[in-house]
Amino acid sequence: MPLFVSEETRWIETPHGRLFSQRWSPAGERAETAQPPIILFHDSLGCVALWRDFPEQLCQATGRIVVAYDRLGFGQSDAYPGDLPTRFIRDEAECFFPLLRQQWQIDRFVAFGHSVGGAMAATCAALYPHSCQSLITESAQAFVEDRTLNGIRIAKAQFEEPGQMERLHKYHGDKAAWVLSAWTETWLSKAFEPWTLESSAASIQCPLLALHGENDEYGSVLHPQRIATLGTASSRSVILKNRHHVPHREAPNEVLDVVKQHLESNAG
Repeated sequence: MPLFVSEETRWIETPHGRLFSQRWSPAGERAETAQPPIILFHDSLGCVALWRDFPEQLCQATGRIVVAYDRLGFGQSDAYPGDLPTRFIRDEAECFFPLLRQQWQIDRFVAFGHSVGGAMAATCAALYPHSCQSLITESAQAFVEDRTLNGIRIAKAQFEEPGQMERLHKYHGDKAAWVLSAWTETWLSKAFEPWTLESSAASIQCPLLALHGENDEYGSVLHPQRIATLGTASSRSVILKNRHHVPHREAPNEVLDVVKQHLESNAG
């Protein structure tokens, strides 16, 4: 029988603006006895709302608290002051993630990131090794690959077609143009070309699961294989057959089963 899940939202004050965050909790869950919560890091065009019902499903499947938030400039959070710097992945882990933990009083945690959110989750795991109990990446990039750049160029052209920007406006409001530019122009820039995940997450000390769709249009299977090498002997990559860049939307039960197994196998 599915667990009843309660929801709560909070605003997080930062020196640059407010962040929107939301928590899903299993009924009867007590903070002092709970397993470490799962923190979700969204993708380059994402936000809390675009996770749709996956956080609730994840909460039900694992019996853990799940927390997601809109990065500055995205979703319901305040606008980002200026252009996105090339060190934005490490900035997220160093500057904003600690404020999220403080607001929700999170000590130990599981980091779960989709796409570029996977790089942010990995960076948090590397920077806070005594607190991060497990790392899960989904469709994450480990370096700037031609397939990634080609996929971004195609998406950029598609957003120039009539009506396409309305999809972003629905979730990001008047920040939509900035959101698209922050993704496309940052990744396509020469300044970002040398980036690798190792530059901010050279070593992962916790159990690591790298999920990746076999047909991901934004990255080959070299990415999860490389991510797995950053972790301990228990780290592994799982290639999801016939899946693309958003497996948690394409095949949620498949993703939930693998994640649940990973967490149960590495509990403690």
